[in-house]
Amino acid sequence: MYLISACLAGVNCRYDGKSTIVNELGELVKRGKAIAICPEVLGGLEIPRESCEIVKLDGEHAKVMSRNGNDLTAAFMSGAQKTLEIAKVIGINVAIMKSKSPSCGYGKIYDGTFSGTITDGNGFAAGLLASHGITIYTEEEFNASFDEITDS
Repeated sequence: MYLISACLAGVNCRYDGKSTIVNELGELVKRGKAIAICPEVLGGLEIPRESCEIVKLDGEHAKVMSRNGNDLTAAFMSGAQKTLEIAKVIGINVAIMKSKSPSCGYGKIYDGTFSGTITDGNGFAAGLLASHGITIYTEEEFNASFDEITDS
């Protein structure tokens, strides 16, 4: 069983109220081989919502700020924790998550300046899942390695 960012499975839950469906991932959910989760919605954020990015305060601390300057860190932390709780209950070992997202991004995220600049880092949910031993792929890695990932 996989955990998949809900927007990748076709759920219109992104900040802009849209999805970024990857048809193969939607099919995994339809076939009961994956569960679709949006950590931001689990954290209580609305659809649509303000665009958000992670702002790094120092090497260890970060917060999530909206484009309009609202601190939404608590909602992102809550959503990440709820996502982890669900993953543990279901026994998830692999998650396929939306790249660059402040929740689901893994390895690369936007840098907090809302300029489109990418930096090294993880979204709150992806980072928490990975710290608990869950293997994380982004949809970009999934597209490049579909058979390898789904055979694991």
